Amino acid sequence: MKKSAKAIIGMEGKGLAKGGADMDIAGLSTALATASIQSKVGTAVLSKTLDTNEALGAGMVQMIDAAAMERSVNPGVGANLDIRI
Repeated sequence: MKKSAKAIIGMEGKGLAKGGADMDIAGLSTALATASIQSKVGTAVLSKTLDTNEALGAGMVQMIDAAAMERSVNPGVGANLDIRI
């Protein structure tokens, strides 16, 4: 049989915890540790996502610059499209 913290310190039935809620320090500690780990993991995932998005953005800028360079060298290429049926 598991004793509550109130029973161990002799406060059971004294009305200190309303609603009959037992103090579970071990459970609270575990829950807080789990929440802390989940927060750290979430932050790490967001950081990795930010790094990936920065790399993708840099790649897009490089592609746009390459297209602009091509148009400056050959300004007439791709301006007209002749189709005959």
